Amino acid sequence: MFDKNVVIAHANPKSPVSEAYRVLRTNIQYSSIDKQLKTIVVTSSGPMEGKTTTAVNLAVTFAQAGNKVLLIDSDLRKPKLHKVFVMPNQTGLTDLIAAHDDFNKYVRSCDVPNLYILPSGTIPPNPSELLSSNSMRQYIQDMSEEYDVIFLDSPPVGSVTDAAIISTFVDGTILVTYSGHVEVNALKRAKELLTKVNANIIGVVLNKLDKRAGANYYYYQNHYYGE
Repeated sequence: MFDKNVVIAHANPKSPVSEAYRVLRTNIQYSSIDKQLKTIVVTSSGPMEGKTTTAVNLAVTFAQAGNKVLLIDSDLRKPKLHKVFVMPNQTGLTDLIAAHDDFNKYVRSCDVPNLYILPSGTIPPNPSELLSSNSMRQYIQDMSEEYDVIFLDSPPVGSVTDAAIISTFVDGTILVTYSGHVEVNALKRAKELLTKVNANIIGVVLNKLDKRAGANYYYYQNHYYGE
């Protein structure tokens, strides 16, 4: 079971939105010539910009291409993935880090072939400390040896430091923004926060573009920001 309004690439694979996500997948695959991007965090400048939907559908399209994909809910403040995939959230990432356990015990399968989910687990009092811990870094490294691609759905970078923290130990960062509803200064601020920690911003997804303009719902553009 899953929320068909969110898991669009699997529920309606022939839709224009699904095709746009496949284009995004292709651009990500070819965005780095020297190094394969195996660990990617998806964030936004603020709330309600579609970062979770983007992370979910990117993970689905990579899984559809035959990759073994892990989707991690690293939004430890307002987790959503367990709701999207209709699964319990009593245990997950936070409990794994606290227990120093085998991560395979916490990863769950879903109705999408090749896609696996690690929910957030118990909401902790100290999300930033958990995400910046050596254990978190080690688990991501260990998981990257088990999975072809790992996506992390993180909180908005403009709200808390969590996304910036994660960006320091993953291969790439994708910034999602709600087209026409986010101030340019907020987007620039998000980019600056990520740049300060040397995040590898591999692209920006413009979400909810005006269909009357003949555009897809989503599109990818590498090096979106100019100086």
